[in-house]
Amino acid sequence: MAAQLYKTESGHLFHAGRIAVITVGLPARGKTHVAYSLCRYLRWLGVSTKVFSVGNYRRVLMGAAASLPPDFFSPGNQESAELRHNIAVGCLNDLIKWLSEEGQIGIFDASNTTEERRKEAHDTLVSHGIQPVFIESICDKKEIIESNIRSVKITSPDYIGWDPEEAVKDYWTRINNHTGFYQPITDMSLSFVKMINVGDRIIVNNVKGYLQSRIIFYLMNLHISSRIIYFARSGESYNEISRKADAALSPSGKQYAYRLKNFILSLREKEKKERREQGWGDDERTLTIWTSTRQHAVQTGKPFEEEGYVVQQRASMGELNLGFVDGLTVEEIKKKFPEEYEKQQEDRYHHRYPMAESYLDLAVRLEATILELEHEKNDVLIIAHETVLKCLYAYLFDRPEDEIPGIVIPRNYLIEIIPSAYGCRETRMEIVDDSFPVLSKLKNLAHTS
Repeated sequence: MAAQLYKTESGHLFHAGRIAVITVGLPARGKTHVAYSLCRYLRWLGVSTKVFSVGNYRRVLMGAAASLPPDFFSPGNQESAELRHNIAVGCLNDLIKWLSEEGQIGIFDASNTTEERRKEAHDTLVSHGIQPVFIESICDKKEIIESNIRSVKITSPDYIGWDPEEAVKDYWTRINNHTGFYQPITDMSLSFVKMINVGDRIIVNNVKGYLQSRIIFYLMNLHISSRIIYFARSGESYNEISRKADAALSPSGKQYAYRLKNFILSLREKEKKERREQGWGDDERTLTIWTSTRQHAVQTGKPFEEEGYVVQQRASMGELNLGFVDGLTVEEIKKKFPEEYEKQQEDRYHHRYPMAESYLDLAVRLEATILELEHEKNDVLIIAHETVLKCLYAYLFDRPEDEIPGIVIPRNYLIEIIPSAYGCRETRMEIVDDSFPVLSKLKNLAHTS
């Protein structure tokens, strides 16, 4: 579970009851991306949320795509249609069981492309006192569908070890099998959201309640376009232990700022060439830079401004306020505030020193930044203090709140994060003076919670 911004004794928030979010749409329309992204956000808010993926259930019982006959996903194949229906029913029953015991929002990730299938799920959920909300993903832009398919061959558990072109061909077959049987939602008595072309337009019908409204608000900021998020620490300042000092960059900090700029621009040129060689086209991806309003962060972003890049400051991204212990070393804190230091060691996420912020306070402050990050379609470089990057990293990777203070974001490393349908993938690179980056640590992580 990610960092909970709010908690109740029951584990249910806002007296909202139990809710089932049901995805609807053809393959490669972003349903799974929406499901896991929404789950991550709701868990960040403190809502007990879990994704129940029919695809995962099918893979456990039947194996990955290579194990299936070519027409397995065709609704016209009566034998496989009945089998897929039984798998979906089992998945939905597990969702209902989980909601009845501990959860508040269950996300039923499946195609649900026919009125009959949606009515069956709706009536079953209502009979158990669960409120159904449908999210239909509609897309008629070929370039978006093709981009989604290309990302599938990289991230989908169905295509591990496949030749990329064969994976794309197989996925197109799956889409074509579904297309002739797809029935869009037309029943105006249902609670539903239609996401058209991944956020270009949203239609909301008969959606009521606080948590349901938060879901809509989040979906209005969400998109599934491919992009890259970079994290980099701001450069060394003249005073590293005092927030109040708001110190400027030291000489070594200024050198780091230019090294960071050169490193990222070289990296992006190299990655652009690789995408072109892999058939992704000669795309021109725009890079936007975000920094806090603190001097050391603003000055770290200055070399990018000199190259003509857009650099935006956000006050919400200022580092953790340490209050009375600002400017003190750890040894000085132990000596002057021994009891507070002991409390801080016992609960590093929630503890506040006198007149200070806790990590919880910082996470709440960053919620607007998180929504902006979900909305941003450009590649983004975030230059900030380590405490800020810890919270943003925990959100993207759905890390438990008690782990956040211990997350390490080294200054001399660039973290490249690529969101995908099944979670985020991370690459950490040492920032060097070379024209090409040195990969010092590589993680391919699918954080699907």
